[in-house]
Amino acid sequence: MKIATDDIRDILMRVDKPARYTGGEYGGAKCPENAPFYFCMAFPDLYEVGMSNLGIKIVAESFLRRGYAADYAFAPANDFGAELKKAGIPLYSLSLKKPLAEFDMIGFSVQFELCYTNILYMLDLAGIPLRRADRAGKRYPLIAIGGPCAVNPEPLADFVDLVFIGDGESADADVAGLYLECGGPTEQFFRRAAAIEGVYVPALMDVKYGKDGRICAFEGPTPRRAIVSDLDGAVFPSSQCVPNVESVFDRSIIEVMRGCYRGCRFCQAGFIYRPVRQRSVDTLTRQACSLIASTGYDEVSLNSLSTGDYPRLRELLRSLKGSLPDGVTLALPSLRVDSFDSDFAQDARKISLTFAPEAGSQRLRDVINKDITEEEILTAAESAFDIGYSAVKLYFMLGLPTETDDDLRAIRRIVDLIKSGYGRKPRAKGLRVSVSVSTFIPKPFTPFQWEKQADEAQAEAKQKVLRDCLYIKGVTLSWSDPFTSRLEGVLARGDRKLARVVERAYRLGCTFDGWNSLLKKDAWAQAFADCGVDPAIYTRERAEDELLPWEFIDIGITKQFFARERKRAYGGIVTGSCKAGCSGCGLQKVCPAAKGEA
Repeated sequence: MKIATDDIRDILMRVDKPARYTGGEYGGAKCPENAPFYFCMAFPDLYEVGMSNLGIKIVAESFLRRGYAADYAFAPANDFGAELKKAGIPLYSLSLKKPLAEFDMIGFSVQFELCYTNILYMLDLAGIPLRRADRAGKRYPLIAIGGPCAVNPEPLADFVDLVFIGDGESADADVAGLYLECGGPTEQFFRRAAAIEGVYVPALMDVKYGKDGRICAFEGPTPRRAIVSDLDGAVFPSSQCVPNVESVFDRSIIEVMRGCYRGCRFCQAGFIYRPVRQRSVDTLTRQACSLIASTGYDEVSLNSLSTGDYPRLRELLRSLKGSLPDGVTLALPSLRVDSFDSDFAQDARKISLTFAPEAGSQRLRDVINKDITEEEILTAAESAFDIGYSAVKLYFMLGLPTETDDDLRAIRRIVDLIKSGYGRKPRAKGLRVSVSVSTFIPKPFTPFQWEKQADEAQAEAKQKVLRDCLYIKGVTLSWSDPFTSRLEGVLARGDRKLARVVERAYRLGCTFDGWNSLLKKDAWAQAFADCGVDPAIYTRERAEDELLPWEFIDIGITKQFFARERKRAYGGIVTGSCKAGCSGCGLQKVCPAAKGEA
């Protein structure tokens, strides 16, 4: 079946940004006809957000290279979703216009916990039963998830058939081959799939609860995170389609390296993407030139968790400048304060520079292993001012372990020093400083995975401290919504009991929960109450000997390492970068830095 353009023409005339739903993007990959396997890469957020994501393009490319069909679907805005339901038209993929229910597998890229209800929204619009048990034995696609949230998939375990943990360049397509070999989603298929590195089958994991309501045992195959060691040889699309609607990051994107040396104790990405693996200068130059030629963009973003740590960055910049057409701008969106070099930023659009000190005081930066000093912050800022920047964005967190009000007030000192540094030399008037403060959320597979999260009242009290001390001319202050942060924290460290809460919230009308204007706080509160689940169970401090909902997953880093890092945090001891010396996290055998190859 194919959704005809005439079927949706009238609907497109009535909704906002209809180009989100038409397909036909410039440079879109051509799916093979009569492919042996049809895969839909689904992104549970708006088109313009999903189209900015490099990961979904890499996964889709891995299917295309094996001769399978791969198409995309995004969460339609509520106006278009309502029109589809009213007309009885199922949610379809962009290029093929194929109903999602007719694919062999739908893979959701889950970047953010507040997208969980959107997964159910998309399944519902596609006419696919939400729960795995209701699909069993019937002809429905395999429902899979991947992305950073897959390291704790348990709140979604009752909805999905497969979870891809770690690097998805090969495991996803390996499963497609196994599916064809086994003749579909047979018992043999699921058992063999569970043996593939990076694949978790929730139906095969039995979670045991004790009388106190806490997890006491796991019984089932233990999934191990997939790690791609050679990024130069890894799948990467030589072209990327140009969105019909301006995307959030409207430019070509290359991935300089994967992982991070730094080990900031709050940062989940820094641990779940270990070890650091790099692409060569030649590979990156070839990829950038190919993307610019195929898309017509005039900007290339050099992405990683900390691009300034790429050891051959100067050589890469020279290579790119010498190979790309004149007028193409290079964007380095993830320069740490202590790796900032004005040479790196010379060619960037001098609109605003972003630094993330994360904590105001040196004491608290040591606690979180944010190994930067006040002097480094000021030196980086003044270097930026010298080449023409006149606006600075500063990112901090509140609610960090051991934090006091004095640590919060120390943010004012950093702002004052930056402002005075700007005034040391003759410069244009009107330095703009934006301070953004998010609430710390303990995440799985970090040294802070056991910590208590600040409740709404505590977060609001801390925000008041900041408002009182940062009421300064030329400084704007923004902060995260305490309810939203708490909900994210609950889902991040949740277990299978939360599945019914997520489903109930969706039934009560919750979608696009990550968008403040669309979040239905009362509906979420009702969902927890209706299901008899207290959110505080999930935001409390956990004992280190307690079984955590995600503990059966092997990401390669030991629990002992995380506990050791937590102890060092409370002692204010900095571990520093992997480059400075291996800290023995458990990945030494596969880590280039541990072998002296960084």
